[in-house]
Formats: sequence, C-alpha cells, structure tokens
Amino acid sequence: MSEQKKPNHELSAMNCPHSLEEVDLFSPGAQEHWYEAYDILHEQAPVHCIPGEGFEPGTDAFILSKHEDIANVVRDQDRYLVVGSLALQQLIASGEDLFEMPNIGSLFASMASLRPNPELWRTHRQELTDPWVGPGAGRNQVMVDRVVNEWIDQWIDEGEVEWISQFAQPVPQTVMANILGWPTADLKLLKYYGDGTVKPFVYGSKHNNILPAEEIKTQFEVLDEFRQYTADLIKEKRKNPAEDMISFLTEVEYSPLKRKLHDLEINGIVYAMIIGGLETTQYAISEQVQLLIERPRAWDEIKADRSKLRAFTEEGMRLRSPTQGLSTRITSQDEVFQGVKVPKGSYLHLRWAAANIDPQEWDHPLDLKLDRKAGTRHLTFSQGARVCPGASLSRLEQMSTWKAIFDRIDRFEYAENNTFQHQPGIMLGTLELNLKFTKT
Repeated sequence: MSEQKKPNHELSAMNCPHSLEEVDLFSPGAQEHWYEAYDILHEQAPVHCIPGEGFEPGTDAFILSKHEDIANVVRDQDRYLVVGSLALQQLIASGEDLFEMPNIGSLFASMASLRPNPELWRTHRQELTDPWVGPGAGRNQVMVDRVVNEWIDQWIDEGEVEWISQFAQPVPQTVMANILGWPTADLKLLKYYGDGTVKPFVYGSKHNNILPAEEIKTQFEVLDEFRQYTADLIKEKRKNPAEDMISFLTEVEYSPLKRKLHDLEINGIVYAMIIGGLETTQYAISEQVQLLIERPRAWDEIKADRSKLRAFTEEGMRLRSPTQGLSTRITSQDEVFQGVKVPKGSYLHLRWAAANIDPQEWDHPLDLKLDRKAGTRHLTFSQGARVCPGASLSRLEQMSTWKAIFDRIDRFEYAENNTFQHQPGIMLGTLELNLKFTKT
C-alpha cells in the first residue's frame, strides 16, 4: 500500500503561520509553509511591506502577491526598473573592465558588452540564445527524448526510484550539456558549477538573497573554476567546432556589434545557460509527479488522452511554481497597488507562486484542472520582454518526460521514508523523493 503524504510542518525550523504577524516567507523553514502564508497575504495584505529592506538606505521593500499587479509590473520595465539593469549601469559607469573586477561574474561582464539596454537584450535573445533554448528549442526534440528514455532505462526494471537524483535532476543537466557541447563525462562538474551559480537563491537571506561575505568568497572561488573550465572548452570548440551552442557562439557574428564574440563574452552566455537551464525543470518535474500521485484521477485521464499533457504541465507549474518569487524591480515613481501607496524607489518582491493561485485570477485555484482556459497565463516564467529565455526548452523537457513516463509506467506511488522536505532558499526544490512504480 502506498505511503500517504503528510504535512511536514513539525520538521520545519519555524511554525506554520496563522495570522499576518506570523507570516515570514524568508526565514529558515519558511518553504514548508509558503502556501499557507499565501492564503493570509491574499486575504489580509496583498501588498505587504518589509520595512527597511529597500534597494537604497532608508527605503522599504514590498511583497506583491496578486496576479494583476505582478503581470503589470513585469510588462513595463520603464516604469518598474529592473534591479539587475540598474546594478549593471552602475558598474558600466565605473569605467572599470568588468571582466577583471573581483567578485563580478562573467554573466554581468558579458551583459555590459552584449545587452546593456532593453533593445540589445531583445537582439541578444533573438540572435544568440533563442535558436538553442527559445522558440527554436524544437531542434532539440530528438535529443531530449533520447536523454529522458536513457535515464528511465537505468531504473525501469527496479520497481523503485529516488526521483530527484535518478531522474529529475540529471535529465535537465544532460540536456543542457548536450546543447552547450559540455562533455557528459563531466556531468558532475556541471552540477558543481550549477550549484555555485544559484547559491544566493538557496543560501541567501532576506527577500533579495544576500549571502554573507564568507559565502560570497566561497562562491566566487567556484565561479572562477567555472570560468576557467569554460574558457578551456571554448578554446577547444574554436579548434574543433561541433553541432552545439558553444561552437555556434564562437562562429556567429553579433549584428549590433558587427563582429564575432570574444571568449569572455561567450563565457558569460554559458553562465546564463547554467543558472537558468538546470533548476527550473528539475523542480517542475519533481512537483508534477507528486501532483499525479495525489490525484490518481488526473493520471488516468492523461493516460487515456495524451492531448491533455500540455494542460497538465502548465497546471503543474502554476500550482507548484519552481521559483516562488524574486526581488527584481524598483518603482520609478510613486505607485498604488491594491489601495496601498508604494513610494518611488521601493524594492518589489514579485511572488510568482502566490499570483499563480490568486483566487481573483483563477477559478478554484488549488484544483488541477486539465480543461482550464488560458492556463499559460501563469507567471512561472514571468511575462513580457523579460520572460525566461529557456521557457520553451523547459516546456519541451517536461512534455518529453511525461510522454515517456505515461508510455512506460503504469502507476507511481510514494515509497517509505519520505519527509517531503524542501531545500532552503527561494525555489521549491524537494530534497528527496522515494517512489514505487509498476512498469507498463
């Protein structure tokens, strides 16, 4: 008999909130209570002030949890300034060589030369990344299908699987390695460097993911190793180009600059692919299998009609957003959200996950509905010009996963010894998930 999923609140470092005063989205253990907190925020404080935690000294931050507010913010980067762009402009104004500055990742340095403004941001995507991970990601369909099935092959005859380490994590890692041209023999290194890039979002504190000074030092030691490894890989691709993204980047001419890319610029693009191309899909697949186990009727419905797979993956991302929220915007003028005055210069924490279950936006928001209209309007990948560049690739990986699973697995159940605990930080990452199954 399948083990049932139980609340793990007693394993958390903090108590489940029952009032607005008890809501804390960022302290250790908060991830086990996020969805209870969202109900309170929606009802009592859809615009929630965090005093003294603004971008500039003496300013505040505000948590937005309504779909309408967040959708309006992300679509207007002139009115709601992008935090990363402001920081980038400050670095550019310093006149320093960003590739030589300490504690500046290659991502920021390459952004300064390749996409310092919204116009070049769009061109960068269209010419350099979209052909590989954007709308052109369909070129990877055969490869992704192969990768998914190869990982299933490794445990299909066992009857049990640790879903995270044996499937949800290695699938996007292997896919990204193949796209970049990263040697699959170095897949463990890819994870090591990937963990380094997302460290602030896992171990950072407060709404804006601040790492202590010692942790920043440790992170940049890893990122320096990453930069050197990537530099060696770029040199190899220049000598022996193949059918992969890094080889493409060594050869393409970037139209705004009327030249080919330098090695350090390519290094920064690879950094961006790693920071965005591994975690989101892992967390999506990890949560989707739990949704199906807990909703056997949905499993049967999709098993009988595979045309409902797309709706399922979109609903899965809506219900269990991989990245729960980010502090990405600053108000350029005084604003009013939900009747609450938000002064100019305020930091905005956009809580995607809360918006995705906003009862004013979604009918029966906590239900998984395979016939939901306009289900793709969720904010999991943001919206507007800054929509996640790898959204198409992630969707392709999720669809490929569930097509293969429904072909090869008759039913999943929870095995024993699951705590259902999540990693720290801002992402909904299940640490371990032991499953039993019957293969088809």
